[in-house]
Amino acid sequence: MPGRERSLRSLDRLDRICAAGGDSVALRLAVLDEFRRAVPFDAYAFLLTDPETWVGAAPLADVPAGVLAELPRLIRLKYVTAVNRWTALSPTPVALLQEATAPNLARSLLWREMLGSHDVHDVASLVFTDRFGCWGFLDLWRLGPAAQFSPAEAEFLSRAAPVVTTALRASQAATFTEEVRAAPAVGPVVLLLSPDLAVQTQTPQTQQYLRVLVPPSGGAPPIPASAYNVAAQLLAREAGVDANRASARVHLSDGLWVTLQAARIGDEVPLDQRDIAVTIEVTPPRTRAAVFARAHGLGARERELLDHLVTGCDTRELARRMLLSEHTVQDHLKSIFAKTATNTRGTLVSRAVGT
Repeated sequence: MPGRERSLRSLDRLDRICAAGGDSVALRLAVLDEFRRAVPFDAYAFLLTDPETWVGAAPLADVPAGVLAELPRLIRLKYVTAVNRWTALSPTPVALLQEATAPNLARSLLWREMLGSHDVHDVASLVFTDRFGCWGFLDLWRLGPAAQFSPAEAEFLSRAAPVVTTALRASQAATFTEEVRAAPAVGPVVLLLSPDLAVQTQTPQTQQYLRVLVPPSGGAPPIPASAYNVAAQLLAREAGVDANRASARVHLSDGLWVTLQAARIGDEVPLDQRDIAVTIEVTPPRTRAAVFARAHGLGARERELLDHLVTGCDTRELARRMLLSEHTVQDHLKSIFAKTATNTRGTLVSRAVGT
């Protein structure tokens, strides 16, 4: 249990880590290292999320080998479990499994069907949200019958969540300054999953596309983990666990964003027995600009102005569409420039849409 002074020192170090920024992987690893010093844990899963749909992407995890071997099942159970689901952690951003299920851990479907058999006895679940959206969620696992997170540790994590949230959002904003690499000249492509998220088919075109977008290691078939997440979100929608769309916009590298969406296919069998098609394509310009706006903390009117701006509107047309004076439009533009570290409309639009 972290003492008060120890917690304050750890929070101070966390402030410095988050202020230093860095890409999302390096940032998350540094945050986890600091968390481990204050709140020891045995395993973790740390995902970024689409800020609007809250669907996970770009996972970073260190879990027991037996769990990793059943990754699609783990993801499916995580999404269809209502207990301590990241989308329900409000207003407190932290929840403990032992506390939420007392006196019976089996109240959690994820624990009952999987984690219990891997000696997981408590999970601290965190969500990283602000008024611009959800930027990630994290599960910290403790193994062994005596393992349990304390209220003091939960309080520490709750105090840490806001600064981590801001840093995660900033790391996503930074991706829009990267020079955009050319995407494969094919797409969208489709990855077909079974109802339990096993890969059914990948066409040669799909494999070619994915190998460019998500280079695999060791010659293995390239399967982006985000595909499992959007498919699992579809199952959660069908189960009435969460109403968000089964869709996620994901940054890969070099300024490239892709959009994944899941849907059932066929009608010859009952809905829950139908395969799931996950489509993957380069994120369209206006959809990409919407993530850009959230990541840079633009207000509602600023987001509306940017949406009009990417369609080619000049100041007069912006004023007409938004029922504002041209002077007010210019004030909004100055604010957007300041928040996005740009100084011309051309640079702003280019970064927002990826040209």
